[in-house]
Amino acid sequence: MKFIKFLLVGIFFGIVLVKSEAVSWYRIYEMFRFQSFHMYGIIGAAILSGILFLQLSKKGIIKNIRGAHIHVPQKESGFVRFIIGGIIFGLGWALIGACPGPMYILLGTGVWSMIIVIVAAIFGTFLYGLFKDKLPH
Repeated sequence: MKFIKFLLVGIFFGIVLVKSEAVSWYRIYEMFRFQSFHMYGIIGAAILSGILFLQLSKKGIIKNIRGAHIHVPQKESGFVRFIIGGIIFGLGWALIGACPGPMYILLGTGVWSMIIVIVAAIFGTFLYGLFKDKLPH
């Protein structure tokens, strides 16, 4: 019962993504073919709100649930690794027609082929865990 609030937020987020058609394969296909602004608008709104809330938290206006300041550690600079990671992420997204977050939402809407994608994502995460010490970060 302690984590029910997270379940409720997740259900609400899933409903919002389904109703906004952000999990629609057709909308994702349109985005990658540059035929519609729909997904770019959703992603752009998410980026802008993320920037806004991050800046507000850095100024101490927004705090965590316990009232403490939110600390975001600095990342190492490394342009190439972000480009390579983004290409891999984008290729996977284009191939399966789903970002990793909505995989479970799509399964919940009855897209049973997402079971294969979820199993493959879990396997990929396991492989990364095995090889992460050998990979450049």
